Amino acid sequence: MNKQKIIQFIEHHKLFSSSDKILVALSGGADSVALLRLLLTLGYTCEAAHCNFHLRNAESDRDEAFVRHLCEIHKVRLHTIHFDTKREAAERHLSIEMAARELRYDWFEKIRNQSDASVIAVAHHQDDSVETLLLNLIRGTGINGLRGIRPKNGKIVRPLLCLDRKDIMEYLESIDQPFVTDSTNLQDEYTRNKIRLNLLPLMQEINPAVKESILKTAEHLEDAAIIYHKGIEEAKLRVKSEKGILIHALQQEPAPETLLFEILYPLGFNASQVKDLFQALDNQPGKKITNDRWRVVKDREYLLVEPICQPSPPLLEAQEQPYSPGFIIPREKDTACFDADKLHHPLSLRLWQQGDSFIPFGMKGRKKVSDYLTDRKFSIIQKEQQWVLCCGEEIVWLVGERTDNRFRIDEKTKRVLIINQKTNE
Repeated sequence: MNKQKIIQFIEHHKLFSSSDKILVALSGGADSVALLRLLLTLGYTCEAAHCNFHLRNAESDRDEAFVRHLCEIHKVRLHTIHFDTKREAAERHLSIEMAARELRYDWFEKIRNQSDASVIAVAHHQDDSVETLLLNLIRGTGINGLRGIRPKNGKIVRPLLCLDRKDIMEYLESIDQPFVTDSTNLQDEYTRNKIRLNLLPLMQEINPAVKESILKTAEHLEDAAIIYHKGIEEAKLRVKSEKGILIHALQQEPAPETLLFEILYPLGFNASQVKDLFQALDNQPGKKITNDRWRVVKDREYLLVEPICQPSPPLLEAQEQPYSPGFIIPREKDTACFDADKLHHPLSLRLWQQGDSFIPFGMKGRKKVSDYLTDRKFSIIQKEQQWVLCCGEEIVWLVGERTDNRFRIDEKTKRVLIINQKTNE
């Protein structure tokens, strides 16, 4: 094997330096064993980390015993952990594959910090990158998913991406290094294995160099992605504001639905939700999409994006005092004044509801709260967060907005109730 090729790959992508300590994810399979042996041969300081997921009965324990022996021979410090993966998957409502992924990467990062390692090296190679690209293509993906596996992602590095599976097997054979085989890799139970064992061989019948062609395409898409993301970031600046996403500006963009997807996907919304929302842009306000953490609501001019949380009630402070002719009614919206003797029932605070009405200060007729808020050009989300102060069943104050005329101070007033809205800390 041309070890200089690996060194050049590490240096070109700035994966780590010669002085860095490297935590190697060591499963015992051919790829990870080759990774550890290569890094040691090249003079890097390594520690190893092994997860026993207890998914393959005796095989799982066999793998752990193998990596222990390997690390003892080469005097490499080994970190191990045992997971009840099936239970964790059930509790987290995840597939076993996804649960195992989350468990191992969370633990790897914990060990990396404890051992003062600079990076976590995993053994993905060119074939893995090809399989990932095809897997993403089958599932449906944007341009990011068609770039294959990246050499570096935060603290995760992949020094073997310049090699394919054949290179790795030839290297292990040349140094007479054994490894263990995961029997599930020989089955087509999982999607990735179906690609490896069934789809890729069929594609190679059509084009024997299909792997190389896919990798070259991924390289071109990497450059295209750089240009794409630059354009996306510039477009975001044109359509986003403090209020939300400006609908008119969004619709003027060359690819508005794609831009909307790139804005909302990081918040956990999928392509189907984004398409549903995009198709409603010319309709009446009220359309919304939600997930566990966020919601997006179509208002008149904006798409309003807010985290999902229960509206906090305003903090109100009340004081009563005798009325005198020199009393000046404050004009601030966060202060309300009432004739205390007109309040015949206890005061209560709640969010407004459909059907609520009141007599706005200075008026004689009733007005629906919904109409009042619409006239004030409140957004849908602002409407949802409007609190009302009630005396029995009657609204006395749209908090922070307007009081009810029936409870106003007049020439007969003897006692004044002053209520101030305090800022939530």
